[in-house]
Amino acid sequence: MARIAGVDLPREKRVEIGLTYIYGIGLSSSKKILKEAGVNPDTRVKDLTDEEEAKIRKAMADYKVEGDLRREVALNIKRLMEIGCYRGIRHRRGLPVRGQNTKTNARTRKGPKKLVSKSKK
Repeated sequence: MARIAGVDLPREKRVEIGLTYIYGIGLSSSKKILKEAGVNPDTRVKDLTDEEEAKIRKAMADYKVEGDLRREVALNIKRLMEIGCYRGIRHRRGLPVRGQNTKTNARTRKGPKKLVSKSKK
């Protein structure tokens, strides 16, 4: 089983797709890494040799992935919240950050509906 950047890649998938299981690597960067490493993207993860794995690791050295990237994103959000900018306030309140409508939608960010009981007349 190939273990790259602390992530076990799925054995039956193609290497091109398997690399996308690493946080911070999408399909386009996966293709660039494989091209730089000189590995065939159609190879299955289980068929990778140790040398090919080493080449992929070496090609990924200049990418920020997994823990480092997660930490950087969390620090960026924390910074926005501390300086009190609009985006930071939206993060703090748990509302959509990028200008989406909140009158009817945004249930993912706002959570389940809070029921308001009707008062008797």
